[in-house]
Amino acid sequence: MLGNLQEGQIYEVLLVTATNITPVGVVRRGNALEFKLFPGRSFRDLLENPLASVQVTNDVELIVRLALNLPAGINVLNGEKGRWIKGLPGWYGRVEHRVEKWKDRIGEAEILLGKFLPEGKIEGSLEPVPISRADCYLLEMAVHFTRFLVSRDPGMASRVLELHREYRRLGGSSEVADYIVERIEEGV
Repeated sequence: MLGNLQEGQIYEVLLVTATNITPVGVVRRGNALEFKLFPGRSFRDLLENPLASVQVTNDVELIVRLALNLPAGINVLNGEKGRWIKGLPGWYGRVEHRVEKWKDRIGEAEILLGKFLPEGKIEGSLEPVPISRADCYLLEMAVHFTRFLVSRDPGMASRVLELHREYRRLGGSSEVADYIVERIEEGV
């Protein structure tokens, strides 16, 4: 079912749980997708109900909007097997998980180590949009920005601004990128 995903490669997808949608990096291992979640709504959802959907998009701005809890203009469908975003392809299934301690330069936290086991396919289609180099920078900006929000590390803020300069150089023009920079400059 996951045959078009290469084993061991990290893919950015959307994880849809009972009350939340969040971007997450997944790695295919056999017939499963493994991921890590830090505490939040999706983390709590999976502890209470292990049903989830994993959906694919090539819309980096949608991924970033969902990561930052900004309006995204999506329609969510509810079914017997969980919830999913209307129109996006993916899979629904169950998540096996365990909670462990995690420590990095930001600090120590609990993480949920998840293993998504697909049970069925979600039909959908993606616009034939080629990969934009600017979008790669927007995605990295968002990753560093969310880490900045937790750490308040000035080095992380500098990295976000550096990524933004390159994003603009490559033709990026997203309002979400501007939002991130404004928040960094305000010191959030």
